[in-house]
Amino acid sequence: MKSWTEISAARLRSNYLALKAAAGEGVAALGVIKANAYGHDAVLCGRVLVEAGAAMLGVADVEEAARLREEGGLTEPAILIMSGIEAADARAVLAHRLTPIVWTAAQLSALEEAAAAAKQPISIHLEIDTGMARQGAAPGAELAAILAQLTASRWLVLEGLMTHLANSQVERGRFTAKQVAAFEAALQQVLAAGLHPEYLHLANSNAIDEGSTLRWLRETCAQYGIQPMVRPGIALYGYILPIENQRDEQGDELPIEGAVAAKLQPVLTWKTRIMALRELTAGQHVGYNSSFTAHLPMRTALLPIGYSDGFRRSASSAAPPDWQRGWVMIAGRRAYVLGRVSMNLTVVDVTDIPEAIVGAEVTLLGEGVTADDHAAWAGTISYEILCGIRAEHVLRA
Repeated sequence: MKSWTEISAARLRSNYLALKAAAGEGVAALGVIKANAYGHDAVLCGRVLVEAGAAMLGVADVEEAARLREEGGLTEPAILIMSGIEAADARAVLAHRLTPIVWTAAQLSALEEAAAAAKQPISIHLEIDTGMARQGAAPGAELAAILAQLTASRWLVLEGLMTHLANSQVERGRFTAKQVAAFEAALQQVLAAGLHPEYLHLANSNAIDEGSTLRWLRETCAQYGIQPMVRPGIALYGYILPIENQRDEQGDELPIEGAVAAKLQPVLTWKTRIMALRELTAGQHVGYNSSFTAHLPMRTALLPIGYSDGFRRSASSAAPPDWQRGWVMIAGRRAYVLGRVSMNLTVVDVTDIPEAIVGAEVTLLGEGVTADDHAAWAGTISYEILCGIRAEHVLRA
């Protein structure tokens, strides 16, 4: 294999337990493994999270869930479909015993029809739109229509009520407070309709770390006899956005220590091997557009990976004199990218790394070069970097 990722089961388990503890005693946790577990392999990670005690697993769609049931052999626990369903998905929801998030009349009708034909009830989670304008029914008339359809249903069971926070990384954010107020109003509307969800959830990774919504969640659930639940995603894999909004006297933002960020450890290490070595003389160019020129004799290594594998073109070397931008790790030292990252190949500087020989291991992402580093070169976030890796996955203890 030209590149592979090593997934640490121990770190994944440790991250899950740290997030579960931060959520508070008695709070259930759903492990989000959508987008192939953020590029970490959903089957491998799903098994580890189930063994660690996850109450549910969360995926994007029916296809991801079917892979867990069939290829992964994960007959338990419940799998939540988080990004909606189409009418054609209803039969697969039944066949694989899935729990979809819903918010439209059409979704309810499709599920009701399939459940009635199979004479088999379907558990659902109802999403409330509290401000993201993405998924969810808005409190008020829109929600009332959905609740009327649910109360008339013979086959659909309201197992959960949820929403999604837009700015959970902002410390005690005003918009988050508005979302919580809207969610509480929606809960009252649901209860008044005679429906009583088993689970209530709104907190993602950053909400667990920032913490201000968790007290409301626990107290509200205790008041109404509902099970509180959190939905950690990116934090399971060792990454999280920094908490924002605290500033010093000069108006500069201060670092804020969250409840769990310091305890998280990256789960994935992405590796390849040196394919070939070359000695450059001064004046030789490297790569497309001759974008790098050696000003001194150099020793280079060729790696069999490029942007088609997820090693982003933004890691290419910058313009001189400060040409150093993206790097990989070889024998514990940085080896900077030279020239342009190509579709399938990348050249790095190993002039001062005598351990760099053909076949030597190279860390593309891991100790010494994190997903946050890659994200900084690309002007994006760690989520996008991790989800974009194309490599074989190997589970390590």
